[in-house]
This record gives sequence, structure tokens and C-alpha cells, in this order.
Amino acid sequence: MTVAIALILSFILLLSAFASISYGYMVREKTGTMREFASASVGIISANSGRIEPDSLSMRGLLVLLAGSDSYNILMTDEVGRIIACSDRELSCPHLGESVPASVIAEINNSGEFTGLVKLGGIYQDNRYVLGMSLRRDEYPSSYSGFIIFSASAKDIGRIWRWSAAIFAAIAFVVFAVAFTVSYLVTRKQMRPINEMAAAAHRFGRGDLSVRVRESGREDEIGELSYAFNRMAESLERGEKARRELIANVSHELKTPMTTITGFADGILDGTIPPEKEREYLTIISSETKRLSRLVRGMLEASQLSDMDKTSVTKKSFDVAEVIRLALVSLEPKITGRGLDCDVSLPEEPVLTLGDPDAITQVVYNLIDNAAKFAKCGTSIGIELWKEGGKAKVSVSNRGETIPKEELPLIFDRFHKSDRSRSVDKDGVGLGLYIVKTILDAHGEDVLVTSSEGLTTFTFTLTVKD
Repeated sequence: MTVAIALILSFILLLSAFASISYGYMVREKTGTMREFASASVGIISANSGRIEPDSLSMRGLLVLLAGSDSYNILMTDEVGRIIACSDRELSCPHLGESVPASVIAEINNSGEFTGLVKLGGIYQDNRYVLGMSLRRDEYPSSYSGFIIFSASAKDIGRIWRWSAAIFAAIAFVVFAVAFTVSYLVTRKQMRPINEMAAAAHRFGRGDLSVRVRESGREDEIGELSYAFNRMAESLERGEKARRELIANVSHELKTPMTTITGFADGILDGTIPPEKEREYLTIISSETKRLSRLVRGMLEASQLSDMDKTSVTKKSFDVAEVIRLALVSLEPKITGRGLDCDVSLPEEPVLTLGDPDAITQVVYNLIDNAAKFAKCGTSIGIELWKEGGKAKVSVSNRGETIPKEELPLIFDRFHKSDRSRSVDKDGVGLGLYIVKTILDAHGEDVLVTSSEGLTTFTFTLTVKD
């Protein structure tokens, strides 16, 4: 609609400008031609008026000859403006004896010329282009003392102008129609993806996150908008899927200990469980309660880690080798309790890295704890630290069951637990590796996992302080 209004206004302005300019041009051309004609004619009349009587048929014939067939009319007046000769071809000229308005004569006397679109005081029935001059007595002293009035019909100019304007209007209308049609089709084509995105947004508002818009592949704003819209839709759908999975996982993790606690507590209360076994089942209830506490604490910790500010956590510097040593000391009872050994390779000099030392300590602790949990008894846990390309790299490896390839991309997901972990890890809540990934993402660092022929290795990076 806006484009149509703009085109219509442009069409009207263009037509008005053409009408004004073309009419003015035609008038100037007509008056210019008439002035040239009048100047030449005045010279001829002045040269002959001394020997030809102004009111004679000879003078009238000269005027008729000069007027020709160009629709000019020539009037000859005396000194006071009374018409004494005319170029009319009729024998009885109605103009003879009439007087030209005194204002016209006065202007000729003052400025040497009169021009205007007038009826000349009623001498003519319609407005005509009039040009008045005096006879050239300075050039021809013997010439008659009077004035020559030339006039041309305005109807001819109006007719030619209307014909030209009609042709221009027709051409402009065709151009307008073509431009409007092309503009409409182009606008409709450009608006189609926008309308699709609007409809998709409405469906989004109703909860349908599976909708996508068609990507045209065009390298323009519309193509970029379609691409960005689909990426946004995919992100929202992934977020919704993750939310639902989180709810399902939390419900699953809470259901088992709650069922155990409720069942054993009810058994003790109603006497189903004999008194001599109450302590055994109370121990199980206590263990499940602690497991619930760990789950809630882990969820809270994971939520807090998601809000970590990358710019603030990377300002501190610390010795990552010392962090590894402290984590090993904390986990020594668990490692030795499972009959495991440690193969540690650390540089002798400090390795200063940027990050939050407490958060990285938790990363190292979780990885070593995870390695100890799934390592085969009697094997060694490998821990190595080295520098490479401005990065410090830490790897933690263990010998145990190989993680299936299809599970490797999921191993850092929240609450993910492989089948092997469900039988081995009775105390875990599936948040350890998720917390590792969240902390390292907040630091802008990478963590990778490989598992082949029983050897599983986790490797993460830290930025070395300059």
C-alpha cells in the first residue's frame, strides 16, 4: 500500500511538472517566434508606410501578405491607437475604427514593446498572445507615425499542449502500471518469508517449537533473517527438550531413594520389619537420605555454575600442578581403598594458569574421582600435565570398561549415567561430568574424552599466564 501511494503521488507530481514546464516552453517558443516575425514585419511596414497610405488597399494587402497562414493577425493604428488597417481577409474588417486600449499604447511608448495574453479591450473575442511595437521612424523618417499590433491565437498552443500532455499522460500511465505491477510482485515475493516467519512466531507462542521457515538461500537481509530465525527455533527447541529431560531425570533420580525411604520407614512403623533388623534398614534410609542431599546439593551447584562470569573467573592465576597434588591427597583413601595406583607426571616448576582455582580444583577432583570409580582394581590412574601452544593440558586416564562410541557425545550431559555406572556407582547422581563441562565452558576452555580398548582418557585445557 505504501509503495502504491508513493507511485501515485510520483505520477501526479511528474504530470503536474510536465504540464507546467511544457506549457511554459510552448508559450516561450510561440512568443519568441512571434517576436522575430514581428520585428521583421515592422521593418517592412515602416519602409513602405511612407509611400503607401495606411488605410489603402495596398497597405491592407501588405498586411495580409505578411500575416500569411500562420494564424497571425496584424493591426495598424495611428498615434492615438485607432485601428486604420488590418490583415483580415474579409472586405469589411470589423476592427477598423476601433481603438487599442490606452494602457497598451502607453506601455509601447514607455518600454518600446507590449506583450500579454489579452482580448485587447474587446477587439478580440478570446484571449490572444499580443505583441505591440511602434513603427521605426528612427530608421525610416518618412514612415507613418503609428503602432503595429501582432496577435496569435492561444487555442493552437492549448491544443498542441493538450495533445502532448495526453501522450505524456498515456505513456506515464503505462509506466506507472508496469512499475506498480512489478513493485507489487516483488514486494509480495519479499513479504512471503516475512509472513511465514510471523505465522511461525504465532505458532511458537502457542507452544509449537517444531515449526521452521523455508530458507531461500538468498544472500540478502531476508535470507539472513530466515537463517537466524531457524537457528533461534532450533535453540529454543533444544532448550525445551533439555528442560523436559531435566525434569524427567530429576524425577527419576528422586523417585528411587524416596521409594526406598518410604517403604522401609513404613515397614518399621507397621511392624513388617522385625526389631532386630530395624538398624540395618535405618542405615539404608540414612544412606538414601544422604543421597537425596547430594542430589539437591549437586543440582544447586550446577545451577550456580551456569551463571559463572567468564570475564571474572579468568582474572585469577594459580599453579595447576599444586591443584592436582591437593586433589590427589583428598582422594588418596578412595584410591588406595580400591587397590589402585597412581602414575603422575607433573613438571617440577609451577605451571601458572588463569581461572578460578576453586572451580578448577573441583574439575580435577571430579575427573580423578570418576577415574577411580570406574577403574579396574589393581590398575593405575594416569595423571599428566604439560604445556602446548599457550595452553596447559591436563589428562586423567584409567583402565576399565570401554565407553561405547554412541555414549561419548552424551557423557557430559546432566544426569547421564551409562549402564555400567548404574551397577557400579551407587552413590553418584550423574552431575560430576556435567559440572566439569560447565566450569570449563565458563572458562572458555575445552574438555575431550576418548575411550578405546579399555583405556578412557579425559583431557582439558587451561590458558597459561603470560
